[in-house]
Amino acid sequence: MMPNFDDLRTKMVDNQLRTTDVTEKPLLQAFLDVPREKFVPDARLPLAYIDDDVLVLPATLSTGARYLMQPSPFAKLVQLANIQPDDVVLDVGSATGYSAAVLSRIAGSVIALESDETLAKQASGTLSNLGFDNVVVVNGPLVKGYPSEAPYDVVIIEGSVDQVPGTLFDQLKDGGRLAVVVGAGNAGKAMLYGKNDGIVSGRRAFNSAVKPLPSFEKVAEFEF
Repeated sequence: MMPNFDDLRTKMVDNQLRTTDVTEKPLLQAFLDVPREKFVPDARLPLAYIDDDVLVLPATLSTGARYLMQPSPFAKLVQLANIQPDDVVLDVGSATGYSAAVLSRIAGSVIALESDETLAKQASGTLSNLGFDNVVVVNGPLVKGYPSEAPYDVVIIEGSVDQVPGTLFDQLKDGGRLAVVVGAGNAGKAMLYGKNDGIVSGRRAFNSAVKPLPSFEKVAEFEF
């Protein structure tokens, strides 16, 4: 028997978000409004509201696995970015489009950047079918961002990274914010970067362990 997704969605907000200091009412409402089950593979429907990352694309020889980020750290990252109703947001690594759907409920418009063509097509179709008409899905390398629509008020990166490439900072407006988890596993730290007068600075906000986003690995340096 199929779970009652409406009940599970409410329990996710009450038990996973509110209990981890996610307090912004528009953001909580966004999570209540977006049917997460529409953005997970059919085989994982019973796991749609699990308190964990949900696999949406297995790893291949050329790239790592892709996940929907666990609801609580994702919500906390978004809250950290302090998104305003007229902000233009770049969602880096949007996968099946769930994160972009949530962001679209609190922002003016969202550019959902996805490197995997199959995921990008899936996201575009799902978002369109559900009426999320202030989201545009684009396909391209995640580390390069999407300069043709820059600058952005906010950039959200959907997974942990070893480092944030300068190209993404370059695409921030003055006064813009970038929220991301830097570091792998239990060493991960949610960081908020801000750009003021062309200078980027960052602060650590909270510890967070989320799955890595492929292509943001630090390149090993050869030392003599």
